[in-house]
Amino acid sequence: MKAVWFEAFGQPAKVLQVGEKPTPEPGPGEVRVRLITSGVNPSDVKKRAGAFPHLLDNGYVIPHSDGAGVIDAVGRGVDGSRVGERVWVYQAQHGRRFGTAAEYVVVEARRAPALPDGVGFEAGAVYGIPVMTAHRCVFVEGDPAGKVILVTGGAGRVGLYAIQWASRAGATVVATASNPADDAACRQAGAAHIVNHREAGWGARVLETTGGHKVDQVVEVEFGANLPEVLECIRIGGAICTYSSSQDMTPTLPFYRMMFMDLTVRMVIVYEMPEAAKQQAISDIARIEAEGGLTHRIAETYALEDCAKAQAAIEAGDRRGAVVLKIQEA
Repeated sequence: MKAVWFEAFGQPAKVLQVGEKPTPEPGPGEVRVRLITSGVNPSDVKKRAGAFPHLLDNGYVIPHSDGAGVIDAVGRGVDGSRVGERVWVYQAQHGRRFGTAAEYVVVEARRAPALPDGVGFEAGAVYGIPVMTAHRCVFVEGDPAGKVILVTGGAGRVGLYAIQWASRAGATVVATASNPADDAACRQAGAAHIVNHREAGWGARVLETTGGHKVDQVVEVEFGANLPEVLECIRIGGAICTYSSSQDMTPTLPFYRMMFMDLTVRMVIVYEMPEAAKQQAISDIARIEAEGGLTHRIAETYALEDCAKAQAAIEAGDRRGAVVLKIQEA
């Protein structure tokens, strides 16, 4: 099969190789997916850059955890009727070496849920990390209905889905955005109020938009950088559900201030979500797509051979929406 892999850590153009690798065969409880698309996420590029020093100890790695395609073979114990099923893939390159930047991938059968009717393979390639992370951030603290939820970076890969999950569940969503296009995307996704996180004192601006009602929960993309403003607008007993802090990777916390606010800080990483939370997200994805569908924002699509360019685009951090590889025709 054609695949992309790396045998050393470094810059994408220097270490990512394109060529032929053995086509995998499914073992017991596994399915093989003929991949049409592969999602490119920040965790994928961090792995390739060396964030996990022991990742290459057992040999080369085919990157990317998310993707979508069609099951073409099943292992022992898997119902043969799944052959031909359109599926999306998640966690393909978590705790294992071979991900979705290839024409085929073998995964546990449960890691290849059915792709909802009418959903394209590009959208299926973003369910695993962006959509499931957003789902966890919104629902981990219970039913969002009636809450005021702040989503920072609302037009981002995760933020846009968090707005949709929260608003459709009955929450009032305040989102942050810094330009007219992102403002419009957040409003279309369901945000009731928008504030500009580039402006000083935007936490007070959140309170102005809500009529002084402090937010119950925050879905946070830049925990360290945004914490001072978040503390100005979150209620006592509120929760900060954060999935990233790339601007300040070692934030310092005002411990006593946060303690006396009885705050919960919830770190979210999709790979380590409880299995029940993963299955609930999968079920809710199928339901919400059947009820009218999620709004997807695909920023760029690259060919498999251009995987290095796709990873560089993610590293640049200036894309509005998901980055996807188109591997082969359906």
